[in-house]
Amino acid sequence: MEKVYLNSNGSIDGVPKADQAALLAGLARQVELEEGYTLRSFFRMLESYETLVCLNTFFPDLMDQYRQGPSSGCQTGGIEELVLEKTVEMVGFPGEPRLEIYRSFTGSSQGRSVPIKAYQVDMLLDMPLRLGKLKHVVFGDQVDVFEFDTVFTLFELVEGIAWELGFHGTPRECRIG
Repeated sequence: MEKVYLNSNGSIDGVPKADQAALLAGLARQVELEEGYTLRSFFRMLESYETLVCLNTFFPDLMDQYRQGPSSGCQTGGIEELVLEKTVEMVGFPGEPRLEIYRSFTGSSQGRSVPIKAYQVDMLLDMPLRLGKLKHVVFGDQVDVFEFDTVFTLFELVEGIAWELGFHGTPRECRIG
């Protein structure tokens, strides 16, 4: 699988800002993050490649939160890094078994998952971001969770982060009335 390299300054190696075709082709490629990549790096990428903002309806509000945040020092105690992971879960047994595949974006501290829903975007901007493993859960058994190395595409990275952060605060899309 071809790779795209995301730099901390928000650029994507080999993808000029104006080259929409190259950007769209990059969505299906395996992503690698530069050492020191943070959530702020992710938002810099969205600023540089505005087409990516069109991928999720939560992004306009998230971009506003990012732009209104401080320019540095946006870290949260109790969280060492932010991690994007995949889960493959077999559910529905006994009965009609099915397979669910989803991504999660959480904090991590001492190797343990830490929910980040209580934190606003501007509290997490300077937290290191890394790509995690694939977790395989069999019929809800949280004791025997298998973990595997995996790859993430650029689309999975963008959508996975947008989905989780979209529920922080009250985005326009979730307001009643």
